[in-house]
Amino acid sequence: MRRVSKLVAAVTVTAALAVTATACGESSTESAGKKKNKGVGLAFDVGGRDDHSFNEAAARGTDKAEKELGVKTREMTAGNNETEETREQRLTSLAEAGYNPVIGVGFNYGKSINKVAKDFPDTTFGVVDEASHGKNVVGMTFAENEASYLVGVAAAKKTKKNKVSFIGGVDNALIQKFEAGFVKGVKDTDPKIKVETDYLYKDSDKGFNDPARAKDMAKGMLARGNDVIYTSAGQSGAGSIEAVSKVKGAWAIGVDSDQYRQKGLEKYKNAILTSAVKNVDVAVYELIKSVKDGKPLSGDQTFSLKEQGVSVATSGGFIDDIKGDIDKASGEITSGKIKVPAKP
Repeated sequence: MRRVSKLVAAVTVTAALAVTATACGESSTESAGKKKNKGVGLAFDVGGRDDHSFNEAAARGTDKAEKELGVKTREMTAGNNETEETREQRLTSLAEAGYNPVIGVGFNYGKSINKVAKDFPDTTFGVVDEASHGKNVVGMTFAENEASYLVGVAAAKKTKKNKVSFIGGVDNALIQKFEAGFVKGVKDTDPKIKVETDYLYKDSDKGFNDPARAKDMAKGMLARGNDVIYTSAGQSGAGSIEAVSKVKGAWAIGVDSDQYRQKGLEKYKNAILTSAVKNVDVAVYELIKSVKDGKPLSGDQTFSLKEQGVSVATSGGFIDDIKGDIDKASGEITSGKIKVPAKP
């Protein structure tokens, strides 16, 4: 709700504020923008906080902010295949309630964040994996293809059957970046290795929230002789990792978070070779801190391998023996010697 700068047509204004108070359950004074900042409004993508992946990484950023900066957080979660209107309502409710910044986790919030932000010029909005189209919007994007290249190197070095595979949650431009980097990393390391790729869904958000389907797909890949499977599919990845853990000698590669360390995946951790880590928590924390300090970020913020925005997890020690290969590839990416594609 836009702030009311002066009183014009008293009856009309009073009626408008009454509607706002009814819709938001707040006083007209609060709805007029006079309330204090309540903290951070965090809108998760499908899967929610405990997806062991992307959303959970964002939540670590707000958890750190709560501990170190003393801010409070209000969390809301998206459902499968939501409409733009539903996302807009969620973001609007957070902004109207006085949360600042308001952060949307995932590219699905790109359009709605940029639209809603126009109505709240004094609130900072942030969106992960999408560009900024407004002065008060921060676009936080990552070089997922670079981290994927590095785990591709690891897969090529660790496969014993020269057959590895990639599972994507949804066949869109973002997840294709993971595929492109992974395949390039494998092929640059050993062009003889076969790489099988597939997606859980063509265009449904359920691809990030369907562990059963990912488990079945992984089982099929394992049956065809693939012994390393990299899955970029949010919460669905847990199903793939579970399937891999049942096959002796096979490896799973995690994504977004260091999945070896995720409590929900603890019983499968010895099958998790490494993870392509996307430091969403760092980006979210820095945005919150900038608002807290009164110097809010704006525009597009890119987090690449060079800026340590992405990385490769070493938990478990399973890639310690190929550290030299990973470091060499990392250095060649940051120097520009290796150009990692963003499309398959």
